[in-house]
Amino acid sequence: MTTTATQGPQGRPENRAPRREAHPGQAPRGHASPGAALAVLPHLLRTALAWTDAHRAEFALPDDVLDPRTQVNATLKPLGELAQLCSTVRAATAPGTPEHEVAGDLVTYAWEQVGAGDLLLELLRTEPFAAYPYEIYAAFAGYGLRHEGFEALARPLTATRAWAHTEQHANRQLGLINSERRVGVLTHTDAGAVLSRTWLGGLSEPWMFEGPSGYALTHTVFHLTDWGRMPDRVPEKTDAYLRTWLPAWADGCLESGQWDLTGELLAVGASLPGPPPLELLDAVWPVLADVQHTTGCVPETGVPVQDTAPDPYPFIDCYHSTLVTAFAAALSLRSLRSLRSLTDGAGSRSGRERHTP
Repeated sequence: MTTTATQGPQGRPENRAPRREAHPGQAPRGHASPGAALAVLPHLLRTALAWTDAHRAEFALPDDVLDPRTQVNATLKPLGELAQLCSTVRAATAPGTPEHEVAGDLVTYAWEQVGAGDLLLELLRTEPFAAYPYEIYAAFAGYGLRHEGFEALARPLTATRAWAHTEQHANRQLGLINSERRVGVLTHTDAGAVLSRTWLGGLSEPWMFEGPSGYALTHTVFHLTDWGRMPDRVPEKTDAYLRTWLPAWADGCLESGQWDLTGELLAVGASLPGPPPLELLDAVWPVLADVQHTTGCVPETGVPVQDTAPDPYPFIDCYHSTLVTAFAAALSLRSLRSLRSLTDGAGSRSGRERHTP
């Protein structure tokens, strides 16, 4: 499940816009000390996952989840996000590490909540015109959890004219294309053509960035790269555009206290092909580390509270930003450690060459 192009993470209208004027390539506010991101990321990831694990019961589906009056955004959407983001965290972390194991346990928990796919099949039967059951299922399918009955029904449904012509925002259509790729069926349209219709794909004027366009562009990248797993899907022009303007946009988000969107922008930076944007990561991650509560949760927006209570924020106001923090931290750590490994290896090889008689 993903947020729409015109809404914030909880489905509420998102009207707050970053106020800081955009300047290309300028580092976000604060000091970008080399290695600052690596110094805080392990703790950020570990504690964000620990908070999520401790609050897993909050993601449980109610008994009346199939009732048409039940709010999808407050039930199935959070569970789908738990499955999607934790599956990516597990893929980006090393086997045997605590964060790898916790992320896997949370995906398993989410799969149990949907009855190992039975609930999603029932949703598909009830709402064959809706895309969200398929998108939630795709999050599990990409992890290797499959349901034969669901896929047997989905195959004829996704071959209909109605499926191919569902009217939705371009970035949401990219999400459906990525879901089809994950399930392993022929995509209903070309991803490149859809990308060109997005705010990001059009290389929009960077000073037009605000809340809705920010969430639209981050999800465009997530769907394009399969949630950071395939960075090479980002076109060269899009990569250059993002590397130029991510620092300014992140600066505006920091100034206006949009921590959830800041985390998503960091995840975008860590999903680009080639070396990660070091100055951006080193400047912004320490700020988010200060925003994170001692329990591990991160508020969606606003001034962080200093309350030492176990639950300083309502669950609905921090679950998504906490998950996003874990997701972005795992991707950033993967990118930074990979770069360091390559750099160290190059240095070692260079040193041997210099000392070869």
